[in-house]
Amino acid sequence: MAKSLSDNVAALLPLVLLAVAFVGYCLYDLSRHRVRRLGFSGDLGRADHPLLTGPEPAPAVDAMVVESTYGNRNHPPRDLERLAAPIRRALARGGVVVVPAFAIDRTEVLLMALRELMTAGRLPPVPVFVDSPMALAALQVYRRAVREGAPEIRPEVRRSSTDPFDPGDLRLAGTAEESPRLNDPSAPCILLSASGMATGGRVVHHLAHLAPEPRNLILLPGFQVAGTRGRALLDGARTLKMYGGYVPVRAEVVAVDDLSAHADADGLLAWLKTAPAPPRTCYVVHGELPASAALADRIDRELGWCAVRPRDAERVLV
Repeated sequence: MAKSLSDNVAALLPLVLLAVAFVGYCLYDLSRHRVRRLGFSGDLGRADHPLLTGPEPAPAVDAMVVESTYGNRNHPPRDLERLAAPIRRALARGGVVVVPAFAIDRTEVLLMALRELMTAGRLPPVPVFVDSPMALAALQVYRRAVREGAPEIRPEVRRSSTDPFDPGDLRLAGTAEESPRLNDPSAPCILLSASGMATGGRVVHHLAHLAPEPRNLILLPGFQVAGTRGRALLDGARTLKMYGGYVPVRAEVVAVDDLSAHADADGLLAWLKTAPAPPRTCYVVHGELPASAALADRIDRELGWCAVRPRDAERVLV
């Protein structure tokens, strides 16, 4: 007698994916007729994000997988003067401000911050260039979301009658031919270019040309993973390897960490607390060892959950 479809599936795949939600999966164990819910935080956003509304509450799941990029530290209170002061210094000495910026979110948040500072007269109205094909494509999406009143956009931004991403003299470098010309600008300016950790993208050739000049500024507006050029700059590197050779770093280097889009340690804990019930296990991932270990410890002590930092390639049953 021919086997039923369910018999064949059960023989081949004990766990079958039934549905995908915003932060999780629903797994059905055909051999035991049980549903298991697996939740993922993803890159959890900040409740105080200047453009986007805060994260939705955590779901009720059997196992939670949570990120820990900032698992051992908190962001300082938002203070745009930390961004403005080094930029003013660089522009005053005739320099170029080079900003390795992630194309999604970070570029748009930086443009909003620059608009706020220039509108208030806290920065001079210099040209602001965006040189990243992905960032330009993302900018169109964000602009459309603001224009159409998408619910993910903060109400105060949706109500704005002007383009929140235009600091006043916004220039978009869309072609490969335009990009090299930005390495020798005729006047002080601000240049946003991906990637955010300077591991690739157009920002690499900008750094190769502009890092050796002391009057310039390299502004790092977010987390820099160990092993990246961005982290090397953050740690004080005097040379960077690019295009098969070494480039001296004589430009001023400044990190502005409070512009990160990631939730900090308190934000991660606050989000987990919104879960209707604790999971059987909370797996802490996506963070350097000190951050992941610190967050797992806080989840254990403050929430009373079973929290672990899994080993690389470790397998567990849900």
